[in-house]
Amino acid sequence: MNIAQYILNDVTPLSVDSAVKEAQLVFNKLTFSHIPITENGVYLGCMSETDSHCFEADKPISECRYALEQFFVRKQTNWIDVLEAFAQNSSNIMPILNEKNDYIGYYELNDIISIFNDTPFLHELGSVLIVEKGIKDYSFSEISQIVESNNARMLGAFISKTERDVVQVTIKLNNVGLNEIVQSFRRYSYNIVSEFAEDTYIQNLKERSDYLDKYLNI
Repeated sequence: MNIAQYILNDVTPLSVDSAVKEAQLVFNKLTFSHIPITENGVYLGCMSETDSHCFEADKPISECRYALEQFFVRKQTNWIDVLEAFAQNSSNIMPILNEKNDYIGYYELNDIISIFNDTPFLHELGSVLIVEKGIKDYSFSEISQIVESNNARMLGAFISKTERDVVQVTIKLNNVGLNEIVQSFRRYSYNIVSEFAEDTYIQNLKERSDYLDKYLNI
């Protein structure tokens, strides 16, 4: 997916020779968490809004360059990696550099999130199932085989949690034979983390049936 159309240039980076108060003015006008800083056109890093209010307003930014956060993406970086860069740096603005490390613009977080919102994973109707298994025992090929062997299709899947030796995988499915899919995952030793009405109902029936069998066998 080409995200070059989302590159913005409406905010000019501040020079390292600018006063801190210029950054403060930008943050007062905009909702940015960071502002790019350059020196002779070369990108140095970003000053955060929090840091800008910690320094003396009349100080040049050059005296605060140790506080600049040096994150960026390339023009050819795919949107998933761009989204990850936003998350890792707790920023809502992402500077973009070309192959020569020249600053060419920035992405806004909301624009990149809108791309994710338009993917089938979120856009299409379906059911979300969360399964977990040992980190050395699961595989996406096995998960796909379980889903497709039940005449369903995956709209998307990603690792949503890892803890110790267990991994959780969130799966978006079309609404076809969901209970059969759940039972298949259990046969393959996957634990079902999420619950849904049909599965809970069947589980309750099974528990009551087991209780009745025990009662009749007394």
